[in-house]
Amino acid sequence: MKFDGAVTVVTGAAGGIGSALGERFHDAGATVVLSDRAGTNVEALAARLDAKRPGSAFAVVADVSSEEGNKRLIDEARRVAGRIDLFFANAGVASGTDLSASEAEWSTSFDVNIHAHRWAAKYLIPEWLAAGKGYFASTASAAGVLAQIGSAPYSVTKHAAVAFAEWLSITYGARGIAVSCLCPQGVNTAMLRGGDRPSGQPNESNVVRAVGVVLEPAQVADIVHDALVEERFFILPHPEVADYMKVKANEHARWLGGMRKLQRRVFGV
Repeated sequence: MKFDGAVTVVTGAAGGIGSALGERFHDAGATVVLSDRAGTNVEALAARLDAKRPGSAFAVVADVSSEEGNKRLIDEARRVAGRIDLFFANAGVASGTDLSASEAEWSTSFDVNIHAHRWAAKYLIPEWLAAGKGYFASTASAAGVLAQIGSAPYSVTKHAAVAFAEWLSITYGARGIAVSCLCPQGVNTAMLRGGDRPSGQPNESNVVRAVGVVLEPAQVADIVHDALVEERFFILPHPEVADYMKVKANEHARWLGGMRKLQRRVFGV
């Protein structure tokens, strides 16, 4: 895709990967609609970008954990920017650990990490099909193609996010709609640092740090930009993830054994 003159929407844009994506897309010439929950001060980022190029950045406060929140975001983005060329479903949560995870943690994980993608697509795809073009991108995780040691809700919902992106590409890819799925490993965000976790719970960030380099959000955003220009489906900022995927596919028992060994190394169990 071409970013210059495009209209892009990014969710979870108040910080981390989301804000970095918004800045990178804006630098490439796009109009950006940045969205996050109330109280995240996403408006400040939009104002800073808009000051560089008036009329090119907007903030929409929306809670994408509900269908209504996604519909409101899409309706408002179309109102302020005229259309949506790229929708980047980046918002995500990491909560819950093992089978002791609460029903609320499971529900929130499904709502934000996968249902938000489904709800957004529901209100985007018809207009894109009519126009013969559109781009849906989502942030999953390396956990979505491998697994997340320590967090069942995160691992399961990120797998679902990858599966949904694949389904979108299969179903609509020949009808003008491009789809990409971002699957990073360690990125220096509040989520990695345990910012979304109650104190005292195991910190899965130790697993991430044990297996590879931790990238900065701006580095990921650069990689994403280039991948979207090329319209690649999988975006793997950590190239070793592709190697792990091959082992998982071709030597599954070995991969499972390696994951158990990693779990013992980090958690001692």
